[in-house]
Amino acid sequence: MSATENDLGEVESPGSTPVATPMATPMSTRSVKWERDAEEVAGALERPLLHQRCANTTSQIAVVGANTCPIESLDYEVVENDVYKQDWRSRGKLQVFQYQMLKWVLALFVGVVVGLVGFFSNIAVENIAGFKLLLTSNLMLQNRYMAAFVVYMGCNAMLAAAASALCACIAPAAAGSGIPEVKAYLNGIDAHSILAPSTLFVKIFGSIFGVSAGFVLGKEGPMVHTGACIASLLGQGGSRKYGLTWNWIRYFKNDLDRRDLITCGAAAGVAAAFRAPVGGVLFALEEVTSWWRSALLWRTFSTTAVVAMVLRSLIDYCRGGRCGLFGKGGLIMFDLSSRLPTYTVTDLAAVILLGILGGLLGALFNFLVDRILRIYSLLNEKGARYKIVLTVAISVITSCCSFGLPWLVACVPCPAELAGKCPTVGRSGNFKKFQCPAGHYNALASLFLNTNDDAIRNLFSGNTDGEFGVSALLTFFTAVYSLSLLTYGVAVPSGLFIPVILSGASFGRLLGMLMGSLSGLDTGLFALLGAASFLGGTMRMTVSVCVILLELTNDLLLLPLIMLVLLIAKTVADCFNKGVYEQIVRMKGLPYLEAHAEPCMRSLVAGDVVSGPLITFSSVERVGTVVHTLRRTGHNGFPVIEEQPFAAAPELCGLVLRSHLLVLLQGGIFTRDRVKTGAAEVFRRLAPFDFAKAGSGKGLKVDDLDFTEEEMEMYVDLHPITNRSPYTVVENMSLAKAAMLFRGLGLRHMCVVPRTQGRPPVVGILTRHDFMPQYIRGLFPCSLPR
Repeated sequence: MSATENDLGEVESPGSTPVATPMATPMSTRSVKWERDAEEVAGALERPLLHQRCANTTSQIAVVGANTCPIESLDYEVVENDVYKQDWRSRGKLQVFQYQMLKWVLALFVGVVVGLVGFFSNIAVENIAGFKLLLTSNLMLQNRYMAAFVVYMGCNAMLAAAASALCACIAPAAAGSGIPEVKAYLNGIDAHSILAPSTLFVKIFGSIFGVSAGFVLGKEGPMVHTGACIASLLGQGGSRKYGLTWNWIRYFKNDLDRRDLITCGAAAGVAAAFRAPVGGVLFALEEVTSWWRSALLWRTFSTTAVVAMVLRSLIDYCRGGRCGLFGKGGLIMFDLSSRLPTYTVTDLAAVILLGILGGLLGALFNFLVDRILRIYSLLNEKGARYKIVLTVAISVITSCCSFGLPWLVACVPCPAELAGKCPTVGRSGNFKKFQCPAGHYNALASLFLNTNDDAIRNLFSGNTDGEFGVSALLTFFTAVYSLSLLTYGVAVPSGLFIPVILSGASFGRLLGMLMGSLSGLDTGLFALLGAASFLGGTMRMTVSVCVILLELTNDLLLLPLIMLVLLIAKTVADCFNKGVYEQIVRMKGLPYLEAHAEPCMRSLVAGDVVSGPLITFSSVERVGTVVHTLRRTGHNGFPVIEEQPFAAAPELCGLVLRSHLLVLLQGGIFTRDRVKTGAAEVFRRLAPFDFAKAGSGKGLKVDDLDFTEEEMEMYVDLHPITNRSPYTVVENMSLAKAAMLFRGLGLRHMCVVPRTQGRPPVVGILTRHDFMPQYIRGLFPCSLPR
């Protein structure tokens, strides 16, 4: 009963090699060259269409955050065994009502918690970064420039080291934005550290320290991961490891309900980060989730609405100055609604140009991110010390750019109408004095020595065409674009939304100034459209980004232009590479199932990709056989065969999961003779909730079981825990159709059955691994381009 394991520790079975029909070799006596060419053609015709190679080039290891860890698939399929049926039969109307109500209560509670966490993050960043900038500004006003630089760089380095130490030593999975990991989880990929409580803790505080350290990164991506972690913690009933458990949430002990709740959490994270509830729903629909339905839409919308209400209440409370250095804020972060844009054909041409350039620069950004992350991965593999040193080094470079580049531009006289407000004194504002004399301001300092939100607000400001010069905007764009590439990939929670918006806004405003009188659009509107073009070029999202920008700016009149620039940027960028999150998912080695099958899969059938030999159990199996098989393999699903004396001929009884086998073995429901015990005997010793899936890292292990020699020779009846209706496909079904069925139903195992009688009842099992391009390329090197 030996087997070859796949990358997800799941069972596979024997396969076949497609062989093309040999054809006759054409001959000729007229030309030796023609004869030689004909022989070469004949040789090509005699070779198989696809050359099979049995070497397995895939792995069950993937990168999660900045850590390498094993991964598994999730069980989104409803296991219809006797345990499941008994569970639903035992529930009364009150319990069914409680189950339905809990779905809504948890979804709304996730919204409340995510709203509170988002608000806390905003307050913390505003106060920590505000205190640092205020201290630096006061030293600059005293002409103590070197002291100001040392304080500024020192504060940034300490905050960066704290954020990196949290990630490197406590939760490496918290590094990065977390969106690729959440996207992979909702596609059916699990790693115990993706949504762990420690990851949640580090994600919150590491993001606060990282953003406050002046890095060119945002907290929006980490907020998506934070919302997913909060939803997971609530959905699995808390954490036994940290003594936080709630037994009344036992109804959610399955991957299907947790998936829906985590989708709500991801949408709530976007709503809390951008204060965009509708944009959060559309982001979850367009970017992160792989399965969607109307009931989930309604529940997700309710979650984001609660987030918006929580933020509105808390922001109104802080407007009276009761939250330290927290700004006035509001649900509209960058209000552009006072402008009435009217545009001409020339303006449309400028917008089209901006979309093309945004798509090109976005595709270049994705290409460079891919290369830089591969270099950083070599350093991260060396250990936590190297991760911290790299982060602090990038922090020093960022501080030198932020503080040093403003010295390279000339001071600008303050506008006469703003004599009382220019230059700005304090931690924020459009007119930073920096080293300038009275009545002057430094344009670059107004962008660099601010929080990222204030810098975006300055770039989006309208009727300020002369506020930032061409040289200042060009320098800022080059620096931010480069620092974004260097920063993303260090061991801190970091999002890409804000760096991309900053780069796009500065580039758009720069293009607006260069257009001059050729376009009548305000430079602030060009900044908004530039941000949209860069978002479309890097992330390849259209609907959700469009709505998020509208909710951020309260500028509905710009909807046609935003839609146009997004569509153009995405179309141009798609000609070169995939979106940044898709690239990162692939680079991390996460076996993500795409919405469409690879073209080569239509030339293959299901039987071509299974390998073996296959491991099966009898419906009443010897205990020792089951225990030895579980110890020797990492498979998570096993076909159960009904044999004599329980059936006249071998037939497929169903599929049994490893986790259910372990619970049944722990229950000790054994017999000395090979007979059926039935479900009643199981329910006398075990409850249906004993078979519910535990939280991350809490499941029962085979090493936890201990049996005597006498028990190992006894028999166990697998009928009560066998899924009697597993999804099956015939071995000659197109692999492309099987892939679409597998993904569409959210399966972990799919049985392959023979097309003819007189053979074993099951040929093999298809798992997520069998649909991966790397695995297919390993079997058939000529089938997929590299």
